[in-house]
Amino acid sequence: MIPDIQSNTLNDLLEELAGRYLDRPALGWANQDPITYGEFMDRVSRVAELLRESGIGHGDRVAILGENSPNWGIAYFSIIRVGAVAVPILPDFPESDIRHILMDSEAKLLFATSRQIEKMDDLGCCQLSSVITLDDFQTELPNIQVQTFSHTLDRALDFIKKFPATIGLKSRQVSPDDTASIIYTSGTSGHSKAVMLTHGNFTANVKSTRGLAPITRDFIFLSMLPLSHTYEFTVGFLYPMIHGAQIRYLDRPPTPRVLEEICAALRPHAICSVPLILEKIYKKKVLPILEQKRIVRAALRVPLLRRKIYRKINDSLMSFFGGRLQVMAVGGAPFNFEAERMFRAIGFPYLVGYGLTEAAPLLAGGPMGDESIQVGSIGKVISGVEIRIHEPEGDPPIGEICARGGNVMKGYYKNPRQTEEVLDADGWLRTGDLGYFDRYNNLVITGRCKNMILMSNGENIFPEAIEDILNSMLLVSEALVLERNGRLEAWVYLDYDLVDSETRGQSEDERGRFIEHTLAQIKADANSRLSTYSKLSAVIERKEPFIKTATSKIKRFLYTRDGAV
Repeated sequence: MIPDIQSNTLNDLLEELAGRYLDRPALGWANQDPITYGEFMDRVSRVAELLRESGIGHGDRVAILGENSPNWGIAYFSIIRVGAVAVPILPDFPESDIRHILMDSEAKLLFATSRQIEKMDDLGCCQLSSVITLDDFQTELPNIQVQTFSHTLDRALDFIKKFPATIGLKSRQVSPDDTASIIYTSGTSGHSKAVMLTHGNFTANVKSTRGLAPITRDFIFLSMLPLSHTYEFTVGFLYPMIHGAQIRYLDRPPTPRVLEEICAALRPHAICSVPLILEKIYKKKVLPILEQKRIVRAALRVPLLRRKIYRKINDSLMSFFGGRLQVMAVGGAPFNFEAERMFRAIGFPYLVGYGLTEAAPLLAGGPMGDESIQVGSIGKVISGVEIRIHEPEGDPPIGEICARGGNVMKGYYKNPRQTEEVLDADGWLRTGDLGYFDRYNNLVITGRCKNMILMSNGENIFPEAIEDILNSMLLVSEALVLERNGRLEAWVYLDYDLVDSETRGQSEDERGRFIEHTLAQIKADANSRLSTYSKLSAVIERKEPFIKTATSKIKRFLYTRDGAV
């Protein structure tokens, strides 16, 4: 049953959900018992009272810097409960970026994990009055008061006992147009922007997600992407909450071994993922079977045997994720075509989505079970959102994707000029992405406007399409296509685990010749699948992984025609 959500602000939404799912499990670590929706509401109210007593009020900015945890969500809702604005910071940001965000947002208070606090040498230049640790580790900062989360809860309880009239105090009245979050993006264009998202943006978007997948209150969501990113916040946090489902967090980085161990014990029903995770599974667990075993390749030509092989592969993957996975939401970056085609063929339960921070974030995706959704496409535009293709050209007619809806941002913080460049008077947001609608009305993304390469012969080249071909190859881990002196070249970071297994026992010279042969083969294989005007002039080995965003997109601006970082 699809939940009927009445609230138009996040404050009202929490109270609505707490009343509806009071005693149901809500949030917890993967290996511990979760707290209930009622307990979550109680802790939010207690921390909010302490924030209010500390002078945090309407419009004040409060930052959150930390890895995912139940306390992260409590901190967020306590901030907005007093009418303040949450400033989530990606935990992999360097110290200089964190300092800039704290200063630019003029944050008065910071919630942070001890791991993040330890990497900060100096916060004296910021306007912070205090820091609350999210993980209860005691730490110190010069000239800044630091207290643990547990101590904060205890202090709040003491305050409520002294002033019993505050018990059950309603959240500060906010409107749907009030800013709930300021999110500093880590984009691929090189210019971090501070996106202002309102209460109405988030509630509109989470309402639009209803019905994309058959979620029930008995579902367990495993959360492993950063909550400071809108994708995980909306789809991996708010979305399960409106269904009364429970969310569990990893206490370690999601390596394949850790993920398999946690999934075996937790047996999650749903996971939000970036394509890179599924693509690695495809490369490590599926592609070697299909490419290296001659008998399997022969069997795949027989329909009955092919179905049996695909069923066995799917059973193995489902077992890896605990055996009862019903939806793997995939978004944040393009999904490799060959990998997606295989996951579709074997019947793996994935759902592709598309959006951006400025849209809180979802614009299109699914719904699950729609057989008209083609591999390589996103799916349908979600309810409550309009999408148009601006100035389409060619066949298919490709143009910039523009979106409008209640989920579209208020604007960029302190930057009206930049806001005007992407948001017009009628509310249309220029996404910077290029795409078109196929004959089934599925949205297809072809690349970024800024990434498109105009060749000397007048042809438009979308480097993402070539990179998709390269990334489907067994020995390629990551690829980036650039134009140099009128020619196209690819930089590739190889899968050195596979290189090592193929060259075990060989000399360095032999290993070098193997890599040279591999690069030449990659170039030949790619060019055999590319049109004449988009063929690669060179494939160059890169010895280190590319620097990427939180959703595993390569930061393309760091790699120019004159060299790379």
